[in-house]
Amino acid sequence: MESIQAIKQRFGIIGNDPALNRAIEKAIQVSPTDISVLVTGESGVGKESIPKIIHSLSHRKHGKYIAVNCGAIPEGTIDSELFGHEKGSFTGATQTRNGYFEVADNGTIFLDEVGELPLTTQVRLLRVLENGEFIKVGSSKVQKTNVRIVAATNVNMFEAIKKGKFREDLYYRLSTVEILLPPLRARKEDIHLLFRKFASDFALKYKMPSIRLDERAAELLIKYRWNGNIRQLRNVAEQISVLEETRAITPETLLQYLPNTSGNLPAVIEKSKSDSDFSSEREILYKVLFDMKSDLNDLKKLTMELMQNGVSEKVKDENESLIQKIYGDETDEVFQEEEDDSPVKLLPVSQQNAVAEETDKYHFAEDVEEEETLSLHDKELELIKKSLERNKGKRKAAAKELGISERTLYRKIKQFDL
Repeated sequence: MESIQAIKQRFGIIGNDPALNRAIEKAIQVSPTDISVLVTGESGVGKESIPKIIHSLSHRKHGKYIAVNCGAIPEGTIDSELFGHEKGSFTGATQTRNGYFEVADNGTIFLDEVGELPLTTQVRLLRVLENGEFIKVGSSKVQKTNVRIVAATNVNMFEAIKKGKFREDLYYRLSTVEILLPPLRARKEDIHLLFRKFASDFALKYKMPSIRLDERAAELLIKYRWNGNIRQLRNVAEQISVLEETRAITPETLLQYLPNTSGNLPAVIEKSKSDSDFSSEREILYKVLFDMKSDLNDLKKLTMELMQNGVSEKVKDENESLIQKIYGDETDEVFQEEEDDSPVKLLPVSQQNAVAEETDKYHFAEDVEEEETLSLHDKELELIKKSLERNKGKRKAAAKELGISERTLYRKIKQFDL
C-alpha cells in the first residue's frame, strides 16, 4: 500500500493539513474494496482527486474510469447518458446507445455533483447500487453491470433530503464511506505553498519569471477567506502571472485581484436575505394598516347609525362580521343572550336621572326636533324601567311584556346604563 506522501506526489496534491491527510488515508483504505464512497466538501476543494486515487489503487484499475458531471447534463437526457437508450425511444434517438453504466462495466464511475440528479434518475441509480441492474430508456430488458460508484457533492445532503430533493435511501447507499475534504480557509498553512506551486507552473507555461509575494502580501493571502477554494487561488495566481509586469507582488497589487476583501460572503448572503424579509414584512404591515383603516371607516359609519337609530336586528345582522373582527372574543359581551335570567340591578333613581341627563347631551337625530326626541327617549327609558321593576329585574319577562327580544332589551339596558 502506497504512503500518503507517495500518493500526493503521484496526483499532484499539495499540502500537509491533518484533515487533508486523513481524507487521503481513508481513500487509500477503501480502495481495495467495492463499497460506495461519497466525497463531500465545498466547490473547488479538489474532490475529483479522491475517486482517481480510489480507482488507481483498486483491483478495477485496468477497467474504465468515467467521470460524469451530473449537474452539467440536462434533465431530459441524463437517463440516456447514464443508462443508454434504444433506437426510436424518443425524438432524435436514431440509433441504440450504450450508457456509462454499460461502458464502465468492471470499472469505476465518478458521479460529480450527484446532489443535482433528478428524482426519477435517483430511483434508477438506487436500483444499480442495490442489485447492479438497469434498464435502457425505451427498453424492457433488464441488464446487469458491475461498476463501482464514487460520488461527490457540495450540497448539504441532509438539507436536500429534508426539502425532498434527494432520496434518503440513496444517500445512505452512496455514503457507505464518506470522505470530507476541508475548505482552503481551514488549511492556512497550505495556502502559500499552493500559490507558489501555481505561480511556478504558470511561469513555466507562459515562459516568464515566477511571481513572488512579499511578506505582507503573503500574510494577506493567508488571511483571505477563499470562498472559491483552490480553484479561486489558482485563478488569482494565473491572472497575476499574466498581467503584472513586476514579479514582486505587494499587498496593494494583490488586493486588486481579491474580490470581496472582507472575505465574508455568507454575511452578504444573509444581509440580502434579511433585506428581502424586511421588504416582505413591510408590505404585509402596509396591507394590515390599510385593512384597519377600512374597518375604522366602517366602524364610524356603524356607530353613527347606532347613535341615531339605536341597534336594530337588521343592523346587527348586516354588520356581524365587522363587529366580530373589531371586538373579537368580546363580541358576546356586547351582544349577548344570557342563558340564566338573573335580575338586573337598577341604579338608584338619582343616578338614573343623572345618567339620563348625560345621555341626552350626546343623543341626537337629524331632522327631528329636540323636544320630540327627548320625549321619545324619556318614554322609552321610563317604560323599560317600569317593566324591569314590575318583573323584579328579570329581563326575559320584561322583554316579553315590552314586545321586544331579550337581546334588544339587553342592548337598551347597556345603552341607558341602567
